[in-house]
Amino acid sequence: MQYAIVTGASRGLGEAVAHQLIEKNVNIIALSRSENEDLKKKAEERKVDYYHLSCDLSDPAQLEEGLDKIVDIAFGDDTHYVYVVNNAGVIEPIDTIGNFNPADVQKHVQVNLTAPILLINRCIKEANQKDIKTFVINITSGAAERSVHGWSTYSSTKAAINRFTETLALEQEGNGHKILAYSPGVMDTDMQGEIRSASEDEFADVEKFKQMKEEGKLRSPDEVAAVLMDLINQPDDIENGKVYKLYDLVGKK
Repeated sequence: MQYAIVTGASRGLGEAVAHQLIEKNVNIIALSRSENEDLKKKAEERKVDYYHLSCDLSDPAQLEEGLDKIVDIAFGDDTHYVYVVNNAGVIEPIDTIGNFNPADVQKHVQVNLTAPILLINRCIKEANQKDIKTFVINITSGAAERSVHGWSTYSSTKAAINRFTETLALEQEGNGHKILAYSPGVMDTDMQGEIRSASEDEFADVEKFKQMKEEGKLRSPDEVAAVLMDLINQPDDIENGKVYKLYDLVGKK
């Protein structure tokens, strides 16, 4: 059996990725605060298993409970392959350094960095003990590679995810796992709405993002997920530890 663990599957890119994995007849474990009824219905139509685990990734206790449930479901004797899609993320706090609420920063790091690391840590441990192969996909951002006014926490956690992905690939060489980070570019999601609601003092480039929305330059999550599916459908061509960028992949088509 094949399973896919998708964090933040209730909306946006996570929802789109889960939908398209269901089309591949992959059983889904959706980890999010709220359930997506469309995913549940789609899984029923395709006759694949679907599990929603209600979990606030910013809460360490809920995360630990969720990890235990994931292991019970996905790492059984009849499982041979597990996709791990770390999609859940937050953009806030959007503000300049010196104006942060400490609780907001701690939540941000927990969701964007600590939770993905702990999820992968647990999955790799179980997979290596039971000879199950995994395909780890960490959703990253172009902000990981440049400084963006007002995005210091987001850029920092995404940069850390990129380096974690590279290190994971280095350490797991020869174990048969596929490991990559995927930078999806600018999408039309709820996160983009949060970005556009920031003031210019908080985020200097806010008008640029508003203009992209007005001019229809934001890709849909379905389109971005389809590019990712094309990539993972060719596992032999994957360079482990690499950050794959949507713009590069689209340009190669």
